[in-house]
Amino acid sequence: MKKEFGLIPWACHANVYEVNTRQYTPEGTFDAFSTHLSRLSDMGVEVLWFMPVTPISVLNRKGSLGSYYACSSYTKVNPEFGTLADFKSIVEKAHALGMKVVIDWVANHTGHDHEWTKDHPEFYKVNQDGKFYDAHGWEDVIDLNYSNDDMRITMIDCMLYWIRECDIDGFRCDMAMLTPVDFWQQARQRVEQEKKLFWLAELDPLENPDYMQVFDAAYTWKWMHITKKFKDEGARHIHLLRDVLIQYGDMPQYTLPAWFTSNHDENSWNGTEYDKYGEMAAALAVFSSTWTGISLIYSGQELPNPKRLSFFDKDTIEWESNPQLHDFYKCLLNLRKQHPCFCNEQLPAKAMMIRNSIDHHILSYKRKSGDAVLLVLINLSQYDLQHIEVEIGEEAGCYEELFTKEEKIVDGRYLYTNLNGWSFQIWIK
Repeated sequence: MKKEFGLIPWACHANVYEVNTRQYTPEGTFDAFSTHLSRLSDMGVEVLWFMPVTPISVLNRKGSLGSYYACSSYTKVNPEFGTLADFKSIVEKAHALGMKVVIDWVANHTGHDHEWTKDHPEFYKVNQDGKFYDAHGWEDVIDLNYSNDDMRITMIDCMLYWIRECDIDGFRCDMAMLTPVDFWQQARQRVEQEKKLFWLAELDPLENPDYMQVFDAAYTWKWMHITKKFKDEGARHIHLLRDVLIQYGDMPQYTLPAWFTSNHDENSWNGTEYDKYGEMAAALAVFSSTWTGISLIYSGQELPNPKRLSFFDKDTIEWESNPQLHDFYKCLLNLRKQHPCFCNEQLPAKAMMIRNSIDHHILSYKRKSGDAVLLVLINLSQYDLQHIEVEIGEEAGCYEELFTKEEKIVDGRYLYTNLNGWSFQIWIK
């Protein structure tokens, strides 16, 4: 498979922070969210992904406020969040802080009272009774018809609107595999005549490899499922985790796996990262920020947030003045910005698994760029482990641990250390 589009350079080391505007503040507006921008910038956030900013359909709406993903227009702003001027303002403020802005794009379906249902009913699929429908049984949406060329062109024009009006930097494409890959090719070819963008797909590249000729990054659902199973089964069979990582490692160059422990769907429907992973949550956050690819963080994970947020109704995140994990994420995100293993925009160093003496419990890997080396050790067990021998190869030198600032002089092929249950270390040369 040939990669059809070049990767925008800043995406190689990016982290993406998902913004749930409705639940972020009591007001649930762009203006209210903007008060958090300086904090997020300090934490090291590079890309803000806004869940859909478009208005929500009323017909067949779920809950009191409905789903963001059942829109009634592609070129208007949800009045719940504010105005177009408010959104433009937040993009400008984010850009001034050095951050990029990506918006959610729902191309497969719309809400039941989308403006196209009246103006362009031919844009939709219909069943044998001539009624609009959704093939997946989702009651609040109806499917678009991608065999209609005029619909495709109109959809692309709507995407262009947000680039021209708000100067956005990319799209996160909802359930991208439900929309034909040739549409995404058509869309990217056209919109990037206006501006080079970042494209994140909600799909797993292992299941939909053909889509990665278009998209820059994609979800890692298979990893999410296998880590959940690993924890549920008593943290045994670590070799299964390594096997899945090898599969992701075989993807084409410049394909970025997007690693995460939570997002809007997982939090609301399957539980928080603590419901799913318990004590392993922090260790997986370290992995997500240090393995090859990009990391995704959901609104409130820096608190940490122990509650599942309602999807269709107001349910505000309960912020504290000083989020407990702010500095934890700041360490990880700034590492990605500053260490040569990540910030080489031509080709960041790939993570390589390395041997350790307790490899039935410890995941160990390194990244290397020139003389700069990063060693990551993650104890994926409840056990306190002593006298661990990590084979680092010809990488002797002075190392400093990211979180504790402990220093080690390594004068041979091995680094020796201890790890408490579910703990981790990042050694930097």
